[in-house]
This record gives sequence, structure tokens and C-alpha cells, in this order.
Amino acid sequence: MRVGLFVTCLVDAMRPSIGFATLELLENAGCEVVVPEGQTCCGQPAWNSGDAPATRALALKWLKEFDQFDHVVAPSGSCVGMTKIHYLDVFKNDPEIKQLAASVAAKTHELTDFLVNVLHVQSDALAQHAPVQTVTYHDCCSGLRELGVRDQPRQLMAMQGATQLCEMRDSRQCCGFGGTFAVKYGEVSAAICDDKCEQIKDSQAQAVVLGDLGCMLNIQGRMERRGEQIQVLHIAELLTGRKAGQLNADQGA
Repeated sequence: MRVGLFVTCLVDAMRPSIGFATLELLENAGCEVVVPEGQTCCGQPAWNSGDAPATRALALKWLKEFDQFDHVVAPSGSCVGMTKIHYLDVFKNDPEIKQLAASVAAKTHELTDFLVNVLHVQSDALAQHAPVQTVTYHDCCSGLRELGVRDQPRQLMAMQGATQLCEMRDSRQCCGFGGTFAVKYGEVSAAICDDKCEQIKDSQAQAVVLGDLGCMLNIQGRMERRGEQIQVLHIAELLTGRKAGQLNADQGA
């Protein structure tokens, strides 16, 4: 099948190793993967900030770029939630474009859900080594509550068999990021994240694994300020055996 990889602007700018790991997982599972070079933002920050014109322009651009593929996959529950769910609200007064948005939404997937429920991957598509021995998993809000992503990453980690999962006290509790929420309400966000960091620390895992880079940056930044020596890994990095932030050797300068 021909898969359009939506890298997401945050991955592209802050941690491209997640994009390379996602590409590796999809190709190992037998997909023909295409990365549209002109892709930018899905419009989520503008939507969260109430900027309807900017959201609409970015959403139209995104739909035109990704409508051509059999499936669209992104390593981000929040970006998939935006394109799969909120685009229907963006175009609620434009029936023709709303129909296009619904058509693309039906074939748009968060990475782990796609691997488990569409591709039905087997263990040979995953790296049988990992950068850490013990991990705990944080369920990011958008993936969990908008898309129902919870069991899928755990199934993949169990299939990989290279790490031991140590569940934290409440993996479903928010980390305090919430996109622009962390900017508007910094003190509240920091307090929420402190509680999440305590849960991660109490799990005694070497790394916390999750599926959304925004939450990763929020947790990692807070843990560094607290002096915690715990790695923060994207699920795609773990499943390909990558160390935090590692890039492909052939990426170039």
C-alpha cells in the first residue's frame, strides 16, 4: 500500500529522528512510503488559538497534499486528532470540503494504531534490541481520548520483547502540555507536569515512552529542570532500537 507520511512540523524542527524511525517501521512492514516535501503544519496551533482563517488555509493545503494516498500516517496523536476529527469542524459550513475532509480522515492513522490494526505487524518488523531495559509509558491525551490509542503501543512493546514495561501510577493523567495551554497557563502546566514527573520517577524505569513530541518536550524539559536522569523516548524510537534523538547515518549534514 502507498502511505503518505505526515512528519509533523514539530518532529521536523525538533526531533527528526522520530520521522526517520517512523519511516523505518513502515518500510519494514512492507509499505511504500512517500513524504510530501511541501508539507508544513496541520493548523492545530492556529485552531487552538482561535485563528480560523489560518487554520482553514493550512487545512486545505494539508488535504490537497495527502488525499492522493491509500493511507496517511503520523507519529503524533494530537496532529492526527486535528486532521481526523477537528477538520470536520473547520469545514462544517462548507459541505464539499467537509466531504473531502471526511474521506481523508477515514484513511488517516496514528502510527501505533496503523501498525497494529491495519498492518497487523509481526515481531520481525520491529527491532529486537532497545536502548533501555525498563520503560514506563505515558498515554498522551489526544491519542488516548480522541483516537482510543492505549493498548496498541503496549502490544507492540510486548511483541518487541526487548524491554520490561513498568506502569506508572496513572499513565492516563495529563502531563500539562495541552499545546498552547502550557504557554497561556505556565504555572498550572508546570504543577501538572511535576506530578507526572513524580509518577515517572516512582516507576523506577530508565525511560518514559510516549507517542507525541509536544508531550515529550514538556516532560523532558521539566525533568531536566528537576535534575532527573530519565530518558524520554518516542515509541517509534524504542521500536526501532534508536537512542534518544539518533538520526540515520545516511541523513547527511
